Amino acid sequence: MRNFFCLTVLFAVVFLLNSCKSSEKETGQIAVSWELVTNFTDVENGFEARFTLANHGNDALTDKNWALFFNMSPRPIIPAKTAQSATVQHINGDWYKLTPNAGFALAPGDSTEIRYAGTEAVIKHTDAPMGLYFVFYDKDGKEENIVQVGNYTVLPFARKEQQLRGKDDLRPLQTAAKRYQDNLAVSLLDAKQLQRIIPAPVKITPGAGTLSFGNEVAIFYGNGLENEAKLLSEKLKAVTGTDFAIKSGTPADKGIVLKTGAVLVNGIAKEAYKLSVDDKGVTITGSDASGVFYGTQSLLALIPTASYLKPGPAIALDYVQIEDAPRFHFRSMHLDVSRNFQTKETILRLIDLLAMYKINHFLFYTTEDEGWRLEIDGLPELTKVGAQREHTAGGMASPVLHPAYGSGPKAYDEGKYGSGFYTKADFIEILKYATARHIKVIPELNFPGHARAAIKAMEARYERLMKEGKEKEANEYRLIDPNDKSVYLSAQGYKDNVVNVARESTYHFYEKVVDEITKIYAEAGLKLDVFHAGGDEVAEGAWTKSPEAAQLLKENPAVKDPKNLQSYFFGKLLKRLEKRNLSIHGWEEVALNKSPEGKYLPNPEFVGKKVVPYIWNNIYDLDLGNRLANAGYPVVLCNVTNFYFDLAYNTDPLEPGLYWGGLVDAYANWAFAPFDMFKTTFQTSMGKPLTFTGLEKMKPEARKNVIGLESQLWSETVKGRDMLEYYTLPKLMGFAESAWAAERPWETIENSGVRQSSMQKGWNVFANTLAQKDMPRLATLNGGYNYRVPMPGAVLENSTLKANVEYPGLSIRYTTDGSEPTPQSSLYSAPVKVSGKVKVRSFDAAGRSSRTAIVDGNAAGSTLD
Repeated sequence: MRNFFCLTVLFAVVFLLNSCKSSEKETGQIAVSWELVTNFTDVENGFEARFTLANHGNDALTDKNWALFFNMSPRPIIPAKTAQSATVQHINGDWYKLTPNAGFALAPGDSTEIRYAGTEAVIKHTDAPMGLYFVFYDKDGKEENIVQVGNYTVLPFARKEQQLRGKDDLRPLQTAAKRYQDNLAVSLLDAKQLQRIIPAPVKITPGAGTLSFGNEVAIFYGNGLENEAKLLSEKLKAVTGTDFAIKSGTPADKGIVLKTGAVLVNGIAKEAYKLSVDDKGVTITGSDASGVFYGTQSLLALIPTASYLKPGPAIALDYVQIEDAPRFHFRSMHLDVSRNFQTKETILRLIDLLAMYKINHFLFYTTEDEGWRLEIDGLPELTKVGAQREHTAGGMASPVLHPAYGSGPKAYDEGKYGSGFYTKADFIEILKYATARHIKVIPELNFPGHARAAIKAMEARYERLMKEGKEKEANEYRLIDPNDKSVYLSAQGYKDNVVNVARESTYHFYEKVVDEITKIYAEAGLKLDVFHAGGDEVAEGAWTKSPEAAQLLKENPAVKDPKNLQSYFFGKLLKRLEKRNLSIHGWEEVALNKSPEGKYLPNPEFVGKKVVPYIWNNIYDLDLGNRLANAGYPVVLCNVTNFYFDLAYNTDPLEPGLYWGGLVDAYANWAFAPFDMFKTTFQTSMGKPLTFTGLEKMKPEARKNVIGLESQLWSETVKGRDMLEYYTLPKLMGFAESAWAAERPWETIENSGVRQSSMQKGWNVFANTLAQKDMPRLATLNGGYNYRVPMPGAVLENSTLKANVEYPGLSIRYTTDGSEPTPQSSLYSAPVKVSGKVKVRSFDAAGRSSRTAIVDGNAAGSTLD
């Protein structure tokens, strides 16, 4: 589902590229630098890179006394064509090591260069090696010392061959000049032309007049709406600094009234609401409590941004009438906290953000190859072993999770994100917090692939109980066939991440976890009725040399082939989960079979059985979502080309993120036609135009099977809260528009030219709204969210600076003296004469800024950012 690339990222404000400084755990005695040499190699989509080691210490490195371990976005390594003094080896996942070859010697004061090559070109600093550490060995080859690299540099990606993925990469280089040309498509709008609320309501009717009120106006709530009233009061206090009283019943005079009643908008009642602002105050009528809650979110969005930036005791609202209901009931965000952990506090902040934009589901991805993040009663190893990563001398065989994504050799190391988990109390708090904001949290246990953390944890349990002489108990939850000699490599580079589906203990483990999670939900006062079973990316070759799997195939000849064991597993698991009255969601593979040629085909077996596949693959299998909806499956669309927040905003090497499925910005999230995705998907990840000839379109009668949309944030390159929010904002706003707002006019326009014109007009309004309203507001909420402000576009023509912005309403500040632009620097308002090197930055009304773009007048207008 995802390729991934990992490293701490160079950000202008909060992030610095991993040129680490020494600490007690680190040393600069061996300096390491890494350079991407080129992506234009003899191997299609290959790359060549080099390490340089400089010995600043007093001891020599020999051909036996050291190895350098690191993480790098997983790619197969190609044997060196010429002799090198050391060799890069792939161990497992994204874990690699550099080992000296015979005759290697690096004396104090000397340096050496080691070249290596691999497949799948790299174009981002987030692709570079990270989490480097040396292991030093004694004369007998035993590990003597582990030292993290404290002097590490990644050289800039400055050349074309470093910024393109080979000769087949058709995407233009990201420069200030390119941004300038792209930004010409948008223009500044007056505040009255902005979208009043994101996501847009179905109907909004302005009135004549203004309501001014402060905390003298109380919030009155009807039956069952005290929670919504309390939450609204908290939000209004954040804007005004004053407390708003909440009372049951109705006001005698002016007030903010929350009530339920019959509301039907666009034929939709669930979550629908009406909002009225007039001389009597504010009235929000929802068809249910959710509708009332979303009405309060719209009310908060109507408050002028100036009131958020400069809180005062009074709020002024223009009179307005709103009728609104969601296009899709299922509006979700997925968050992976397994690759890199996020704290409970960060999750709560994210839930607030989702609620603000009317997202009502949260797929909480707490189990993966690289981490198990949820405490489960009776299985302590899941968190004692599965929730932490550390160096292991035993390599793959040890019941330990090895370093990944730069987590380093030490578990729970400060400033690293490889270790951590949520206690039951943490999870209950998250559940309650989300429920109060009308968000359903969906847990996931991804089997049979993506299961390495569970496998290693249960191997640790097995070893513990065997030492205690408890063989029966040891095997109760074991997940592997110990005699399995199958050879495979997962999409993420793992060789040992698939459970054995022939073992009863595998199903027993799954049931145990589901039952314990069910109990946690009950403790939170909730009923678990939806469970996500994962089911994606089982590597070819799994189970092919397992004696237990061979016996299962012998006993079940209809299965025919090991590649069909995934469908077998899901069918058997489904029967057990159905007994627990669960609707089962899963990645698209749960509803697919593989043909003998390896092509995925809809599997009719699970139609009508409360199985909901999530469709992510619209880049390699363009019409898969259409085919599954046409086959009768209820589907959730989470198309990689539009909704993967972890894909980079653009190709700039310093812009963090992935690109295997293309590039995704707020426009991509906004520009999505769910019933005809061919209208909004144009290129491969390499920029090659897509063709849809002969592919299956969604039938009109199948549209009802699209139950909703989901955005995804996989965390391979996401380190900490600031990065999570940077990746998410402002993409989330574009996604919310696609998930909630009524069908946009351009979605049904067949003529591509007319459709693009209509889309551009709509996007211009949305982009202006982001810059002038929503982004500055986010700077004031919950201590401020770390949203991305895009860099400006700029060109120099005849010593004249021309600059513009991606989101009109941002301001541009520039300097010509080499200093960094600040809110007090020269304001760009029109083309201006300059000389020499010019630095430009975008700023919003809250003072948040972009990275700096540099244009050099002495270099014919070349862009240096």
